[in-house]
Amino acid sequence: MGSKGLCDMPFSDKQQEFFQNANHRWNIKVGATRSGKTYMDYYVIPKRIRARVGKEGLVAILGVSKGTIQRNIIEPLQRIWGTNLVGDINSQNICPMFGEDVYCLGAEKVSQVSKIRGSSLKYCYGDEVVDWNQDVFNMLKSRLDKPYSCFDGSCNPEHPTHWLKEFLDNDELDIYLQRYTIFDNPFLPEEFVQQLCKEYEGTIYYDRLILGLWKRAEGAIYKRFADNPDKFRCEVVDELTMETDIKQFRKDDIVSIEIGLDFGGNQSGHSFVARGYTDDYREVIALKSKRIMAKDENEDIDSNTLDRLFCEFVQEVIDKYAVIVRRGDYVEYCNVESVYYDNAETVLGNSIRNAVEKKYPWVSVRKAKKKTINDRIRCTVKLMGAGRFFITDDCESLETALSDAVWNKEVKEKDERLDDGSTDIDSLDAFEYTIERDMKELIQDVGE
Repeated sequence: MGSKGLCDMPFSDKQQEFFQNANHRWNIKVGATRSGKTYMDYYVIPKRIRARVGKEGLVAILGVSKGTIQRNIIEPLQRIWGTNLVGDINSQNICPMFGEDVYCLGAEKVSQVSKIRGSSLKYCYGDEVVDWNQDVFNMLKSRLDKPYSCFDGSCNPEHPTHWLKEFLDNDELDIYLQRYTIFDNPFLPEEFVQQLCKEYEGTIYYDRLILGLWKRAEGAIYKRFADNPDKFRCEVVDELTMETDIKQFRKDDIVSIEIGLDFGGNQSGHSFVARGYTDDYREVIALKSKRIMAKDENEDIDSNTLDRLFCEFVQEVIDKYAVIVRRGDYVEYCNVESVYYDNAETVLGNSIRNAVEKKYPWVSVRKAKKKTINDRIRCTVKLMGAGRFFITDDCESLETALSDAVWNKEVKEKDERLDDGSTDIDSLDAFEYTIERDMKELIQDVGE
């Protein structure tokens, strides 16, 4: 399977350059999201596999998880080459592909790649390499032990002290490295590129996901918001008024209201945040927030008091923002739908569930999923940049939390939100609990 006719196909110059010149032991593309750095791999992978048919060694595809491999690699290969050439991953994590059995394994933990421990690899493809466990990558080095062994991989850049960047900066290794910006993809609509640039403007994500740079997370996390909170201000009203400088939403246009609850722990506050969506997840509206602190720093807020205060908060949200349809004394419909609470506090969570379901039986009370904090942050940043995040005057605690949130400058090896008690992390968590289940619908490329 050679490169004949490649220049006649819809590939960018950089993609064709990789196909022709990436003939090293390590062939890695680093750069922006949607820059086209992965698409060429759907042609490189069969080229590599077919060139090694009959030779000793295993073929493997490693990714963050089996699910991401299926979504990012297997399904696109099947669409291009058909299911006769690219099968499905079976229960032994093997996918028949271009005449070889290919191991498809998650690289987040060393235990997940135990199937290739001690085995020679003649070819390995790596997806989202920066998110791997470093020990997996180190093990991979010793497994590519044949003269014809090679590795292809791609990733978005992270912080400049990441272990993968240190590997790539080693001039003594046989590495072919390509760097991509979003502007290297000539097939993206200009309007889409401009919008994506706008969404990430002023954040580390612009440097990493637009320009493809290894950049440290520093300063304000939600800089666009911190610089001008009034830009995000809105009102929820019964009927729209013609003359106003503030964005308005009709109460009837809010299709779903959900409330996040974060338990602050000993001698700390508890945070409540109500969030509304307009139709099709278009706008995300922070409706109301509240932070509850103990009057005496040596005392905790007991569960009975917390139950009462939270139910009062739910009632305040219903009274001001909800759409209610009653049949006599019975609530037939209310768009206050769910409560998501911090799943680390099971006892307090069960108490809240009992109190809420007794008073508001139509409201579902569930544990928060607590997805990766940085994915939650990136989702919020993109919503703000896209002009889809709004906040009312009833969200004083959340506004302060968003304005004060900063990256932890003491942590060098990863991006970490500062959580030392100097800022209100609890309110951020409570808000994020209300959107984390919907991040895929809200922002399509979160986590890519």
